[in-house]
Amino acid sequence: MLRRVPHSLRRALVSSASTHHGRAQIPNPSHSPPQALLPQWRRYASIASSSSAPPQPPSPPRGPSRPGGGAPSVSSLNPAEVAKFAAIAETWWDSNGPFKPLHLMNPTRLSFIRSTLCRYFRRDPYSSKPLKGLKVIDVGCGGGILSEPLARMGATVTAIDAVDKNIKIARIHAASDPTTASIEYCCTTAEELVKEKRMFDAVISLEVIEHVANPLEFCESLSALAVPNGATVVSTINRSMRAYATAIVAAEYILGWLPKGTHEWSKLVTPEELALMLQKASVSVEEMAGFVYNPLSGEWSLSDDISVNYIAFGVKKSGTPSTDGAEARLP
Repeated sequence: MLRRVPHSLRRALVSSASTHHGRAQIPNPSHSPPQALLPQWRRYASIASSSSAPPQPPSPPRGPSRPGGGAPSVSSLNPAEVAKFAAIAETWWDSNGPFKPLHLMNPTRLSFIRSTLCRYFRRDPYSSKPLKGLKVIDVGCGGGILSEPLARMGATVTAIDAVDKNIKIARIHAASDPTTASIEYCCTTAEELVKEKRMFDAVISLEVIEHVANPLEFCESLSALAVPNGATVVSTINRSMRAYATAIVAAEYILGWLPKGTHEWSKLVTPEELALMLQKASVSVEEMAGFVYNPLSGEWSLSDDISVNYIAFGVKKSGTPSTDGAEARLP
Protein backbone atom coordinates (compact mmCIF):
# COMPACT_ATOMS: atom_id res chain seq x y z
CA MET A 1 0.00 0.00 0.00
CA LEU A 2 1.55 3.31 -1.09
CA ARG A 3 0.75 6.67 0.41
CA ARG A 4 0.76 9.40 -2.22
CA VAL A 5 2.00 12.57 -0.57
CA PRO A 6 -0.30 15.44 -1.63
CA HIS A 7 1.01 18.97 -2.16
CA SER A 8 -0.83 20.17 0.96
CA LEU A 9 0.98 17.60 3.10
CA ARG A 10 4.32 18.47 1.55
CA ARG A 11 3.73 22.11 2.47
CA ALA A 12 2.70 21.07 5.98
CA LEU A 13 5.82 18.96 6.40
CA VAL A 14 8.06 21.82 5.39
CA SER A 15 6.18 24.42 7.46
CA SER A 16 6.35 22.14 10.53
CA ALA A 17 10.01 23.05 10.88
CA SER A 18 10.79 26.03 13.04
CA THR A 19 12.57 28.96 11.42
CA HIS A 20 15.48 30.76 13.04
CA HIS A 21 17.12 33.79 11.44
CA GLY A 22 15.77 32.78 8.05
CA ARG A 23 17.12 29.21 8.16
CA ALA A 24 14.82 26.22 8.43
CA GLN A 25 15.73 24.02 11.38
CA ILE A 26 15.01 20.35 11.98
CA PRO A 27 12.29 20.35 14.66
CA ASN A 28 13.14 19.00 18.10
CA PRO A 29 10.26 16.79 19.28
CA SER A 30 8.91 16.84 22.79
CA HIS A 31 10.37 13.68 24.25
CA SER A 32 8.10 11.68 26.51
CA PRO A 33 9.51 10.61 29.88
CA PRO A 34 10.66 6.99 30.30
CA GLN A 35 7.50 6.28 32.32
CA ALA A 36 5.50 6.55 29.10
CA LEU A 37 7.23 3.39 27.88
CA LEU A 38 6.20 1.22 30.81
CA PRO A 39 2.96 -0.10 29.24
CA GLN A 40 4.81 -1.10 26.04
CA TRP A 41 7.69 -2.58 28.02
CA ARG A 42 5.34 -4.73 30.12
CA ARG A 43 3.50 -5.89 26.99
CA TYR A 44 6.67 -6.96 25.19
CA ALA A 45 8.27 -8.33 28.33
CA SER A 46 5.37 -10.75 28.73
CA ILE A 47 6.56 -12.70 25.71
CA ALA A 48 10.06 -13.15 27.09
CA SER A 49 11.08 -16.17 29.10
CA SER A 50 10.27 -15.82 32.79
CA SER A 51 13.52 -17.57 33.70
CA SER A 52 15.78 -14.84 32.30
CA ALA A 53 15.00 -11.15 32.55
CA PRO A 54 16.08 -9.05 29.58
CA PRO A 55 18.82 -6.47 30.13
CA GLN A 56 17.57 -2.95 30.75
CA PRO A 57 17.71 -0.96 27.50
CA PRO A 58 18.82 2.66 27.48
CA SER A 59 16.12 5.22 28.17
CA PRO A 60 15.10 7.58 25.38
CA PRO A 61 17.11 10.80 25.59
CA ARG A 62 15.41 13.81 27.13
CA GLY A 63 17.51 16.40 25.34
CA PRO A 64 17.29 17.50 21.73
CA SER A 65 18.34 15.14 18.98
CA ARG A 66 21.44 15.74 16.92
CA PRO A 67 21.20 18.63 14.46
CA GLY A 68 20.36 17.94 10.85
CA GLY A 69 22.59 20.64 9.43
CA GLY A 70 25.41 22.91 10.43
CA ALA A 71 28.81 23.75 9.09
CA PRO A 72 29.93 21.74 6.08
CA SER A 73 31.93 18.64 6.89
CA VAL A 74 34.22 16.47 4.80
CA SER A 75 31.94 13.45 5.17
CA SER A 76 28.77 12.40 6.96
CA LEU A 77 30.62 9.22 7.94
CA ASN A 78 30.26 8.17 11.57
CA PRO A 79 33.40 6.18 12.58
CA ALA A 80 31.63 4.50 15.51
CA GLU A 81 28.86 3.21 13.24
CA VAL A 82 31.40 1.99 10.68
CA ALA A 83 33.20 0.00 13.37
CA LYS A 84 29.90 -1.40 14.64
CA PHE A 85 28.95 -2.88 11.27
CA ALA A 86 32.50 -3.97 10.41
CA ALA A 87 32.38 -6.26 13.45
CA ILE A 88 29.48 -8.27 11.99
CA ALA A 89 30.30 -7.94 8.28
CA GLU A 90 30.85 -11.69 7.78
CA THR A 91 27.22 -12.40 8.63
CA TRP A 92 25.56 -10.37 5.84
CA TRP A 93 24.39 -13.42 3.89
CA ASP A 94 23.40 -15.44 6.95
CA SER A 95 19.61 -15.20 6.78
CA ASN A 96 19.39 -16.23 10.44
CA GLY A 97 22.17 -13.93 11.64
CA PRO A 98 22.21 -10.31 12.83
CA PHE A 99 20.82 -9.13 9.50
CA LYS A 100 17.83 -11.49 9.55
CA PRO A 101 15.33 -8.58 9.85
CA LEU A 102 16.70 -7.04 6.64
CA HIS A 103 16.49 -10.38 4.81
CA LEU A 104 12.86 -10.70 5.89
CA MET A 105 12.08 -7.11 4.93
CA ASN A 106 13.92 -7.21 1.60
CA PRO A 107 11.05 -8.51 -0.58
CA THR A 108 8.79 -5.73 0.71
CA ARG A 109 11.46 -3.07 0.21
CA LEU A 110 12.00 -4.31 -3.35
CA SER A 111 8.26 -4.28 -3.99
CA PHE A 112 8.11 -0.56 -3.13
CA ILE A 113 11.20 0.23 -5.20
CA ARG A 114 10.00 -1.74 -8.21
CA SER A 115 6.53 -0.18 -8.08
CA THR A 116 7.65 3.44 -7.68
CA LEU A 117 10.52 3.32 -10.16
CA CYS A 118 8.45 1.53 -12.81
CA ARG A 119 5.61 3.99 -12.44
CA TYR A 120 7.91 7.01 -12.50
CA PHE A 121 10.12 5.84 -15.38
CA ARG A 122 7.11 4.34 -17.19
CA ARG A 123 8.32 0.75 -17.15
CA ASP A 124 6.37 -2.50 -17.12
CA PRO A 125 6.61 -3.80 -13.53
CA TYR A 126 5.78 -7.31 -14.73
CA SER A 127 8.73 -7.41 -17.12
CA SER A 128 11.60 -9.73 -16.20
CA LYS A 129 14.00 -6.76 -16.42
CA PRO A 130 11.87 -3.70 -15.56
CA LEU A 131 14.87 -1.54 -14.62
CA LYS A 132 16.92 -2.27 -17.73
CA GLY A 133 18.81 0.79 -18.93
CA LEU A 134 18.62 2.64 -15.60
CA LYS A 135 21.77 3.58 -13.71
CA VAL A 136 21.11 2.92 -10.02
CA ILE A 137 23.33 3.44 -6.98
CA ASP A 138 22.86 1.62 -3.67
CA VAL A 139 24.35 3.87 -0.98
CA GLY A 140 25.30 1.90 2.13
CA CYS A 141 24.95 -1.43 0.35
CA GLY A 142 26.33 -3.62 3.13
CA GLY A 143 26.85 -7.12 1.78
CA GLY A 144 24.78 -6.48 -1.34
CA ILE A 145 21.44 -8.00 -0.32
CA LEU A 146 19.60 -5.17 -2.12
CA SER A 147 22.14 -4.56 -4.89
CA GLU A 148 21.87 -8.07 -6.29
CA PRO A 149 18.07 -8.07 -6.79
CA LEU A 150 18.33 -4.63 -8.43
CA ALA A 151 20.88 -6.03 -10.88
CA ARG A 152 18.62 -9.00 -11.61
CA MET A 153 15.86 -6.51 -12.47
CA GLY A 154 18.12 -5.19 -15.21
CA ALA A 155 19.57 -2.08 -13.55
CA THR A 156 23.19 -1.06 -14.04
CA VAL A 157 24.14 -1.05 -10.37
CA THR A 158 26.86 0.78 -8.51
CA ALA A 159 26.98 -0.11 -4.82
CA ILE A 160 29.03 1.68 -2.18
CA ASP A 161 29.77 1.18 1.49
CA ALA A 162 32.24 2.71 3.94
CA VAL A 163 33.09 -0.71 5.43
CA ASP A 164 35.77 -2.46 3.39
CA LYS A 165 34.76 -5.90 4.75
CA ASN A 166 31.23 -5.38 3.47
CA ILE A 167 32.46 -4.62 -0.05
CA LYS A 168 34.77 -7.64 -0.14
CA ILE A 169 31.97 -9.96 0.97
CA ALA A 170 29.55 -8.40 -1.51
CA ARG A 171 31.99 -8.86 -4.40
CA ILE A 172 32.61 -12.51 -3.54
CA HIS A 173 28.90 -13.27 -3.30
CA ALA A 174 28.00 -11.41 -6.50
CA ALA A 175 30.74 -13.15 -8.49
CA SER A 176 28.93 -16.48 -8.17
CA ASP A 177 26.10 -15.31 -10.48
CA PRO A 178 26.74 -13.87 -13.98
CA THR A 179 23.72 -11.60 -13.55
CA THR A 180 25.18 -9.90 -10.49
CA ALA A 181 28.88 -10.14 -11.33
CA SER A 182 28.61 -6.83 -13.21
CA ILE A 183 27.75 -4.83 -10.06
CA GLU A 184 30.33 -2.10 -9.45
CA TYR A 185 31.20 -2.35 -5.77
CA CYS A 186 33.27 0.46 -4.23
CA CYS A 187 34.46 1.12 -0.69
CA THR A 188 33.75 4.83 -0.59
CA THR A 189 31.18 7.41 0.53
CA ALA A 190 28.45 9.33 -1.24
CA GLU A 191 30.42 12.53 -0.70
CA GLU A 192 33.44 11.13 -2.52
CA LEU A 193 31.34 10.14 -5.54
CA VAL A 194 29.86 13.64 -5.61
CA LYS A 195 33.41 14.98 -5.88
CA GLU A 196 33.94 12.61 -8.81
CA LYS A 197 30.77 14.03 -10.41
CA ARG A 198 29.11 10.63 -10.67
CA MET A 199 25.36 10.78 -11.36
CA PHE A 200 22.59 8.19 -11.51
CA ASP A 201 18.98 7.84 -12.62
CA ALA A 202 17.98 6.48 -9.22
CA VAL A 203 19.68 6.87 -5.85
CA ILE A 204 18.69 4.36 -3.17
CA SER A 205 19.75 4.35 0.48
CA LEU A 206 17.95 2.02 2.86
CA GLU A 207 18.40 1.91 6.63
CA VAL A 208 21.47 4.16 6.44
CA ILE A 209 20.50 7.73 7.34
CA GLU A 210 19.98 6.87 11.02
CA HIS A 211 23.66 5.84 11.20
CA VAL A 212 25.34 8.87 9.60
CA ALA A 213 26.91 11.80 11.44
CA ASN A 214 24.99 14.53 9.63
CA PRO A 215 21.69 13.47 8.02
CA LEU A 216 21.06 16.77 6.23
CA GLU A 217 24.44 16.74 4.49
CA PHE A 218 23.86 13.08 3.68
CA CYS A 219 20.57 13.98 1.96
CA GLU A 220 22.36 16.71 0.03
CA SER A 221 24.92 14.15 -1.16
CA LEU A 222 22.17 11.76 -2.25
CA SER A 223 20.55 14.58 -4.20
CA ALA A 224 23.83 15.53 -5.84
CA LEU A 225 24.22 11.95 -7.08
CA ALA A 226 20.85 12.04 -8.87
CA VAL A 227 20.42 13.50 -12.35
CA PRO A 228 17.81 16.27 -12.64
CA ASN A 229 14.40 14.60 -12.58
CA GLY A 230 16.10 11.53 -11.12
CA ALA A 231 14.57 9.36 -8.40
CA THR A 232 15.58 9.02 -4.75
CA VAL A 233 14.45 6.28 -2.36
CA VAL A 234 15.24 6.42 1.36
CA SER A 235 14.05 4.19 4.19
CA THR A 236 14.64 4.45 7.92
CA ILE A 237 12.98 4.16 11.36
CA ASN A 238 10.68 6.79 12.82
CA ARG A 239 11.72 8.43 16.09
CA SER A 240 8.53 7.58 17.95
CA MET A 241 7.62 5.93 21.23
CA ARG A 242 6.26 2.97 19.31
CA ALA A 243 9.52 2.62 17.38
CA TYR A 244 11.47 2.72 20.64
CA ALA A 245 9.31 -0.04 22.11
CA THR A 246 9.41 -2.28 19.04
CA ALA A 247 12.59 -1.56 17.05
CA ILE A 248 14.87 -1.12 20.06
CA VAL A 249 13.40 -2.61 23.26
CA ALA A 250 11.74 -5.63 21.63
CA ALA A 251 14.00 -6.27 18.62
CA GLU A 252 17.33 -5.72 20.38
CA TYR A 253 16.77 -6.42 24.08
CA ILE A 254 13.96 -8.98 24.24
CA LEU A 255 13.75 -10.93 20.98
CA GLY A 256 17.43 -10.56 20.12
CA TRP A 257 16.74 -9.97 16.43
CA LEU A 258 19.47 -7.32 16.30
CA PRO A 259 22.69 -6.80 18.26
CA LYS A 260 22.16 -4.54 21.27
CA GLY A 261 23.03 -0.96 20.42
CA THR A 262 22.32 -1.28 16.70
CA HIS A 263 20.06 1.76 16.84
CA GLU A 264 20.16 4.88 18.98
CA TRP A 265 16.75 6.42 19.51
CA SER A 266 18.07 9.98 19.34
CA LYS A 267 19.49 9.31 15.87
CA LEU A 268 16.23 8.07 14.35
CA VAL A 269 14.51 10.35 11.84
CA THR A 270 10.82 11.24 11.71
CA PRO A 271 8.98 11.35 8.36
CA GLU A 272 8.57 15.11 8.75
CA GLU A 273 12.30 15.58 9.29
CA LEU A 274 13.18 13.36 6.34
CA ALA A 275 10.78 15.20 4.03
CA LEU A 276 12.18 18.53 5.17
CA MET A 277 15.81 17.50 4.71
CA LEU A 278 15.12 16.09 1.26
CA GLN A 279 13.18 19.24 0.38
CA LYS A 280 16.18 21.37 1.41
CA ALA A 281 18.30 19.09 -0.79
CA SER A 282 16.02 19.77 -3.80
CA VAL A 283 14.23 16.41 -3.62
CA SER A 284 10.42 16.45 -3.43
CA VAL A 285 8.91 13.50 -1.57
CA GLU A 286 6.10 12.07 -3.71
CA GLU A 287 5.20 8.80 -2.01
CA MET A 288 5.66 7.26 1.40
CA ALA A 289 4.75 3.90 2.90
CA GLY A 290 5.27 2.03 6.14
CA PHE A 291 6.51 -1.50 6.79
CA VAL A 292 4.43 -3.62 9.14
CA TYR A 293 5.55 -6.99 10.54
CA ASN A 294 3.11 -9.85 11.01
CA PRO A 295 4.46 -12.10 13.81
CA LEU A 296 2.11 -14.93 12.82
CA SER A 297 3.30 -15.19 9.22
CA GLY A 298 6.79 -13.86 9.88
CA GLU A 299 6.42 -11.53 6.90
CA TRP A 300 6.53 -7.78 6.28
CA SER A 301 4.02 -5.85 4.20
CA LEU A 302 3.52 -2.29 2.97
CA SER A 303 1.10 -0.18 4.96
CA ASP A 304 -0.10 3.37 5.58
CA ASP A 305 1.32 3.03 9.09
CA ILE A 306 4.62 4.96 9.13
CA SER A 307 4.96 5.04 12.92
CA VAL A 308 7.95 2.65 12.96
CA ASN A 309 9.64 1.55 9.72
CA TYR A 310 8.94 3.62 6.61
CA ILE A 311 10.23 4.31 3.10
CA ALA A 312 9.98 7.41 0.92
CA PHE A 313 10.22 8.03 -2.82
CA GLY A 314 11.23 11.44 -4.10
CA VAL A 315 12.12 13.25 -7.29
CA LYS A 316 15.00 15.65 -7.74
CA LYS A 317 13.76 19.01 -8.97
CA SER A 318 14.47 19.52 -12.66
CA GLY A 319 15.76 23.03 -12.01
CA THR A 320 18.66 21.68 -9.93
CA PRO A 321 21.85 22.18 -11.95
CA SER A 322 23.81 19.13 -12.99
CA THR A 323 27.47 18.98 -11.87
CA ASP A 324 28.70 17.29 -15.02
CA GLY A 325 26.32 18.46 -17.68
CA ALA A 326 24.57 15.11 -17.81
CA GLU A 327 21.28 15.15 -19.66
CA ALA A 328 18.25 15.23 -17.40
CA ARG A 329 16.37 11.96 -17.20
CA LEU A 330 12.74 12.51 -18.07
CA PRO A 331 10.11 10.15 -16.64
